Amino acid sequence: MNKEPLNSVCEQKNFEKIFNQHSQTLRNYIYYKCGNTQQAEDIVQEAYIKLWNNCAKVIFEKAKSYLYTVANNHFLNEVAHQKVVLEHQKQNVSTGKTNETPQFILEEGEFHAKLKKAIADLPDKQREVFLLSRIDKKKYSEIANIIGISVKAVEKRMSKALLTLKEQIGKV
Repeated sequence: MNKEPLNSVCEQKNFEKIFNQHSQTLRNYIYYKCGNTQQAEDIVQEAYIKLWNNCAKVIFEKAKSYLYTVANNHFLNEVAHQKVVLEHQKQNVSTGKTNETPQFILEEGEFHAKLKKAIADLPDKQREVFLLSRIDKKKYSEIANIIGISVKAVEKRMSKALLTLKEQIGKV
């Protein structure tokens, strides 16, 4: 019996041949499983890296099977990890725990209440300009067109509103 010598996966030309023959279909296979092109490409890349690192142990004729097995296992490991992450997030959300101290949460609530009151206490014209600028993200020229005043008048009202808010909120 005359057997041909086995091709080695470790030879660059053979590795490139395997890559060219199987990379696209392997990527599609993983993409169909995960639905994310970037994730599929990353998994395929990891499979080829593992093939290269274990090239001496993999028979050339079994390289395709090896790649599909490694890629599928990698995908399943990512799914399992994602389940653990989601379960951990659910536990954190369900317990209502935050990283803030109760003192911080209390002070934040007091500040928001004080800020709302200070904005509500602004004179009508200043409050209108302030809210259009800071909440609706309008430019001064847009505010001037909406209200029917000059840009300078808008600037003056905004300046006065900011000074008033600084005084009101600064009184702790």
